[in-house]
Amino acid sequence: MTWVRPITALRFSMSHDITFLERLLDAPGPSGFETRAARAWRQEAEGFASDVTVDVTGNSYATVNGGGTPRVMLAGHIDEIGLQVTHIDEDGFLYVDEIGGWDPQVLVGQRVSILARTGDVPGVIGKKAIHLMQPDERSKASKTRQLWVDVGARNRDEVTELGLRVGDPMVLAQGMVRLAGDRIASRAIDDRVGAFVVLEALRLLADDEAGLEASVTAVATAQEEIGYQGGGARTSAYALDPDIALAVDVTFSTDVPDIDKKELGEHEIGGGPVLSRGSAAHDRVFELLAEVAEAEGIPYTIQASPKATRTDADGIHLSRSGVPTGLISIPNRYMHSPNEVVSIDDLFHSARLIAAFVRRLTPETDFTPR
Repeated sequence: MTWVRPITALRFSMSHDITFLERLLDAPGPSGFETRAARAWRQEAEGFASDVTVDVTGNSYATVNGGGTPRVMLAGHIDEIGLQVTHIDEDGFLYVDEIGGWDPQVLVGQRVSILARTGDVPGVIGKKAIHLMQPDERSKASKTRQLWVDVGARNRDEVTELGLRVGDPMVLAQGMVRLAGDRIASRAIDDRVGAFVVLEALRLLADDEAGLEASVTAVATAQEEIGYQGGGARTSAYALDPDIALAVDVTFSTDVPDIDKKELGEHEIGGGPVLSRGSAAHDRVFELLAEVAEAEGIPYTIQASPKATRTDADGIHLSRSGVPTGLISIPNRYMHSPNEVVSIDDLFHSARLIAAFVRRLTPETDFTPR
């Protein structure tokens, strides 16, 4: 599929880039079970990064110019929301709980892929047929505990024979699709695209390492969707002890019906990265990001974050004695649904912004407020 890009992004319109993105988005990796998605990310990183590792939490690291100063951390979380088996009844139906935050209405009627120890097992999410509901039931929203997963088994023993057991995770069986223009849809946009962007920024820095003073480590962090105390971002920031950090996540696109722009601001897909101010987003880091975006001709918008950002930035900025942290977000339609939608241009604009920002850093760079 061909789409038109601004001149500044033309050099990124390579099928290899999109192929990797699709592979990354389609790899299953719900929070706490990110292995396959993380492995795909590391395999790509091994093509250009000098040091690629994984830690016990499941965070993956890729480094360029390891001996440089300052130490920069680029974080995007690799996990996605999913479901987990909580009970298998005697008739072979599986009951589930949510991994991360779901609107149960989007689960009804979906197909799932269950990540069993012997391989993936397909299933469908079932609920009582509308014909059998009482009138008052039809107007009530579905709840996850009222749904079940049907794998076609006739009893519990057949479920066991398929290699399934309590605790198995699952994802919705939805692959990436290309929409009109440069838009794509996927169940795992949040935040597999953040992990993609930080690795693409690292690729840009590795492609032209001459003159780079900073040591840069991209991290595909684990367990953000369930990491109420910081998840893998907290442990990886502690391990890296960075001087500066940039987190990349998604934010609500406000170019769809029934969105209150007074609350969220104006952010449209295709409008460039969104730079956060306030909360975990260090103001001096924000100012430099904005300055670089303007110098590079990269479109951007600004988002106020007066409280928590609800991203990896919250787990990073108070690590050890504190880390000056910036937050770059990708406008995303239909958050936490099977079909989140973003603009490819926004991803590459964000990677360009990060790479240009890092090139501005020197051993003398100081973000201390004075």
